[in-house]
Amino acid sequence: MAFRCQRDSYAREFTTTVVSCSPAELQIEGSAGKKEVLSGFHVVLEDTLLFPEGGGQPDDRGTINGVSVLRVTRRGPQADHFTQTALTPGSQVQVRVDWERRFDHMQQHSGQHLITAVADHLFGLKTTSWELGRLRSTIELDSPSVSAEQAAAIEQSVNEKIRDRLPVHVRELSLEDPEVEQVRGRGLPDDHTGPIRVITIQGVDSNMCCGTHVSNLSDLQVIKILGTEKGKKNKTNLIFLAGNRVLSWMERSHGTEKALTALLKCGAEDHVEAVRKLQNSTKLLQKNNLNLLRDLAVHIAHSLRNSPDWGGVVVLHRKEADSEFMNIIANEIGSEETLLFLTVGDEKGAGLFLLAGPAEAVEILGPRVAEVLEGKGAGKKGRFQGKATKMSRRAEVRALLQDYVSAQSAEE
Repeated sequence: MAFRCQRDSYAREFTTTVVSCSPAELQIEGSAGKKEVLSGFHVVLEDTLLFPEGGGQPDDRGTINGVSVLRVTRRGPQADHFTQTALTPGSQVQVRVDWERRFDHMQQHSGQHLITAVADHLFGLKTTSWELGRLRSTIELDSPSVSAEQAAAIEQSVNEKIRDRLPVHVRELSLEDPEVEQVRGRGLPDDHTGPIRVITIQGVDSNMCCGTHVSNLSDLQVIKILGTEKGKKNKTNLIFLAGNRVLSWMERSHGTEKALTALLKCGAEDHVEAVRKLQNSTKLLQKNNLNLLRDLAVHIAHSLRNSPDWGGVVVLHRKEADSEFMNIIANEIGSEETLLFLTVGDEKGAGLFLLAGPAEAVEILGPRVAEVLEGKGAGKKGRFQGKATKMSRRAEVRALLQDYVSAQSAEE
């Protein structure tokens, strides 16, 4: 038997009974990309309004008696609802779906069916898989390439069918029904039980599917194909938006256009050319700046050789520079008589460092310098360089290097 969400994708709330509630855990994406494990319960209902993930479609969100459902997964003929609050088996509960998320998924999924059917009909482009993403959806086509003209023709055709207000029907067929052989599909899950659910766009397509769909193509509003990109194993990914996602995309694009118009002080039709001129100007400035920085590095290197600290520890910090700047100085000095400690970046925050000098000393001191600066690095042949997070501890590094030099002098 299909779930209530599959029998009536437009239903937003209903009452059902809790069948069971058992302890469970849910792994989620936490802060800084780290995995977190939540403790809670798997709640099974007699029927559900919340779609469990499947068929390329993510699961629904919603509530059971006001308790948030954080995940819905299918387990054979039933759906597990993960909550962090226990619910009493046998009790009557009110289930509500997050309608905005549900309707978005309906639009994208029905949009995928329509695009898949039209791409096959017009150009023989077969769909091998699809993904309903958070911001955009992707259809994987079994072709090494799809031309811009083909994508435009598909987009025009699907939007014509939306304007024709073609109805979308949901039917259930038994496995023995001969009509099953005429229905497009990519196979059934190993644990599938019961009848086969078929989604039919009148006069366009019939396809086996477990997802939630619109009842008429007019509910898709519009479909926009954003383009294509190279897929896996000689396939092509077609990227699209359907319904409200097109409106959101247009709003974001219009906001960007207004911001660029204000920044570039020209109309939208001139944005590309204005940015191209800025890029060329920036490249020239960067080239001139690099040449000046190199000349400055050479000048500084010669000054350091005349420093009263020469033969001991020579230290230099510059806020605005890079690793090439430090290496030019080290190359120009080219001495193994002195410990040269160079740093660039924020004086109290993060930056880059380079330690140069006698190979044996650098090999010993390099890792210790990185440790003091709370960074990491690597080196060879008299140089050790890397990234640091605590440039404020440069004075400690200088003391460390001077102590080493003093100890070496005492031994001699």
